[in-house]
Amino acid sequence: MAEVARLAGVSTATVSHVLNGTRRVRDSTRRQVLDAMAAVDYTPNHLARSLATARTTTIGLALSAISNPYFGELLHAVEDEASAAGYTLLLVDPHEDPDYEGTAVRRLRHRVDGVLIAPSSDAGRTLAELAAQRVPTVLVDRLVGGDHDQIGTENVEPVASLVAHLAEGGHTRIGFVAGHAGLATTVERLAGFRLGMSRAGLAVDGTLVVDGDSESEPARRAVLTLFDRADPPTAMITANNAMTIGAMQALHSSGRRVPDDVALVAFDDFPWADAFRPRLTVIAQPFAEIGREAVRMLLRRMIEPDAPPRTVRLPARFVHRESCGCTPA
Repeated sequence: MAEVARLAGVSTATVSHVLNGTRRVRDSTRRQVLDAMAAVDYTPNHLARSLATARTTTIGLALSAISNPYFGELLHAVEDEASAAGYTLLLVDPHEDPDYEGTAVRRLRHRVDGVLIAPSSDAGRTLAELAAQRVPTVLVDRLVGGDHDQIGTENVEPVASLVAHLAEGGHTRIGFVAGHAGLATTVERLAGFRLGMSRAGLAVDGTLVVDGDSESEPARRAVLTLFDRADPPTAMITANNAMTIGAMQALHSSGRRVPDDVALVAFDDFPWADAFRPRLTVIAQPFAEIGREAVRMLLRRMIEPDAPPRTVRLPARFVHRESCGCTPA
């Protein structure tokens, strides 16, 4: 910085103001400084700066984006919003493993100014550690209690609306493929299924509720067991798009057609849903909006660390196509 200041004919304080935007500098002076930086090939040392300011301008994201591809849109939105705010994104993938999640977040929290996390089914200890260390934290997609800022989609009513849609089509034996046990989204979507059945005056047959573990292969096996029964369901709801793919594989391998032999509706839209034949009727989550607002919530938490925690629920959207067996409007 001293060399840049000498070449530009300014003080090192002025160089610092140009680099950090901490004070307005005349355009002509700013250009002198930038030209001097180019002449000596000067690059600011962000690690050294973070040691001096106790800020890293980095946001941590603990998200199973690789093992759960449907998080991809969310990841892109988070990265775009963070970058626009001048922050770098540091990603760890907990692989839906609570033990590894704790280790990964501990490594992450010392390198970032705040953490976004889609908590696993047993993230209590990890969240408690973040709170004890006063790390600004926002929960994404999976909402747990009310001790942290958190943002996600409405889950209960959208699933209830899927049940209502199938019941209006005359279905009384409706199967449900649930996600990984213990996840907040699994609990809420199963509650939505039970609520929808109750509203439709239908009894929940527990044998028609199977565990798809939030992944395609376990869902494929679970759906095959449903159709090994003498009285299989006439309609089915899958609780995320990975399980939807597994369900369709199972139906295809067992020779059943959608929607002629079984109606199929799902939680989560994805690029292929409109390309399948029949096209899939789904609940679409506003992943991009969730990602952008999660970053904004985290930045506000950094500025106001003692503000009351906020919970934000965004509405999901019913996308009517053909897999439910009725003609879309």
